[in-house]
Amino acid sequence: MIRPTRSHPAWIGFLVHRLSGLALALFLPVHFWALSRAIEGEAALDRFLAWTEDPLVKASEGVLVVLLAVHLAGGLRVMALEFLGWRARQKDLVAASFGFALAVGLLFALHVG
Repeated sequence: MIRPTRSHPAWIGFLVHRLSGLALALFLPVHFWALSRAIEGEAALDRFLAWTEDPLVKASEGVLVVLLAVHLAGGLRVMALEFLGWRARQKDLVAASFGFALAVGLLFALHVG
């Protein structure tokens, strides 16, 4: 029986994909709460939008974008595994996934800054 090693890039890619999905799932109720500010009226939405100008909130938006990109890239990697089969270049796919997520994060940071 072959035991996967936890330091293998494919296993790390698996772990990051699952953790990013969990973090996004935890963010979802906060997102719905933020959307509910619009239902409560213009004043509540304006207070919320003023709060989003805080630098810490801006930084967390960047983290959220990177999490989304990591999860997207990891999902595409998994789909490639399922439809294309196991390849010897799994390390390359993991590196490409992380590179894609980093590029998206940097583009977002340049746009926000």
